[in-house]
Amino acid sequence: MKKSLLGISLLTISCLYFLLAAVIILLTIIMKIPVIYGISGSIILLILQFLISPFLTDISMKWFYKATFDYTIPKYLEDFINEVCQKNNMKYPKIGYINDGAPNAFTYGHTKNDARIIVTKGIFDLLTEEEVKAVVAHELGHATHYDMLFMTVAQLVPLIFYFIYENAMDTDSKSSKNDDNSSGALIAVIAYILYVVSNYIVLALSRTREYYADYFSTEVTNNPQALASALVKIGFGLSTASTNGKHSASKSNALGIFDSKTSKALVVTSMDNGQISKDHIKQAMKWEQWNLWARWYEINSTHPLISKRLLAISERCKEMNQEPYIVFDLKKEESYVDDFLLEVFISFLPLISFLIGMIVIGFLFYQEKKIVLAIGITLLVTILFSFIKFRRCYSSKPFEERKVRDLLGEVKVSHITSIPCTMKGKIIGRGNPGCIFNEDFILQDDSGIIFLDYNQPVRIVNTIFAIFKSKEYFDKEITVKGWYRRSPVPYVELKTMEIDGVEKKVYTYTFKKVLLIIGLVIAIGLIIASFI
Repeated sequence: MKKSLLGISLLTISCLYFLLAAVIILLTIIMKIPVIYGISGSIILLILQFLISPFLTDISMKWFYKATFDYTIPKYLEDFINEVCQKNNMKYPKIGYINDGAPNAFTYGHTKNDARIIVTKGIFDLLTEEEVKAVVAHELGHATHYDMLFMTVAQLVPLIFYFIYENAMDTDSKSSKNDDNSSGALIAVIAYILYVVSNYIVLALSRTREYYADYFSTEVTNNPQALASALVKIGFGLSTASTNGKHSASKSNALGIFDSKTSKALVVTSMDNGQISKDHIKQAMKWEQWNLWARWYEINSTHPLISKRLLAISERCKEMNQEPYIVFDLKKEESYVDDFLLEVFISFLPLISFLIGMIVIGFLFYQEKKIVLAIGITLLVTILFSFIKFRRCYSSKPFEERKVRDLLGEVKVSHITSIPCTMKGKIIGRGNPGCIFNEDFILQDDSGIIFLDYNQPVRIVNTIFAIFKSKEYFDKEITVKGWYRRSPVPYVELKTMEIDGVEKKVYTYTFKKVLLIIGLVIAIGLIIASFI
């Protein structure tokens, strides 16, 4: 398995560097400039970044996440890590601990012999001993596979392509001013296209290495079921209530159990005779299996979809002569393609109307006709289409009381389509576990936990709230009202939060609505003015 991963990695990186070498040769021939110096500088900077980034991340973890590296982990976990390290000829990793109830784990470092593994309080609170070991084994898999090194080498290629793009654009701009013929624009277009393509190749390589980290975990624990249930609890969030608090920890691009962009997707606790309900897991998997937005988000992510990882682990169970963890046998009652296409159309409506309007304005300007009328009509149409998108994003349906488990089963939801809801539960941590600058929360009800997006219109207000006020909400019972979305993770965009009878409002919805009204008034005013 390791040889296969090495082969895939070397082949992918070789292809990336072949493309890069071809562009560099083409660039030096056509542009006749020492671009190699700039590229060399980029390589040196990336190498320096790779060398010092673990130490900078250590400082960041201590200062901004309040992580401690002198935490004594439970004996069962210490023994397990020692056993895995001895078998894989690696040094015992440096363990960091963040006192936050949101479950998360990730690793960083140079090689397998100076790896750091960060775990949060939520990992111990919400997972069983076997599941904790499975999650930590996944992180050890990243270290033993040298993922940190391989991904740094791979990520260098898009960085250089982007440098070539910027340099070519700058050269073309200077040549245009001097009325010289230049191939800078062509080089810039080629470099930018390859920058985008290489980025997606790097993401695909990252997703592949996640599967191998999962495989490593199942191999060293001989317990794929434990890893699968841990993924469900952290990613979908379904778990048995009996595990909550059982192992309380109180007695970058990091390589984590989930993508840093999706780690906010947490949801927990669904019990069926003391076991995780497979029916609830299948319900949670429906969105990823059927909604086309899930595919789009996956190709832009460093991690595979949770449902695909679960199915891969289930295949691993068969290989180990164990019962598959999950068999997704639900049948689609309808096609969701029409919903997806409608949401894409609605998403781009304002932009399309604006671009068409600008073309019309340009034509009228050339013809010296009524530009004010054209601007007014363009703004009016753009505002009206924006309002259609706004109503889709902020549904006007009643804010009915919902449970986390119920919301997870919804398929017709995305960053465009929302479901108004009211939820009751307890705040157990920050959206970004431990980060003092993060204003978001994790809410836990009796069916699960979910990310709460606290987002005021002015960014500095969010930061001030995070630093000085957010702690007041920790471990408190709370009632929230907002709009449930997935992108691809489940979260609730907050409208109000009520704690101890005091309501805290989030004004983003109102702010956007007021802006649309102001835009509408301006558009009508311009149209009227054009006839005066």
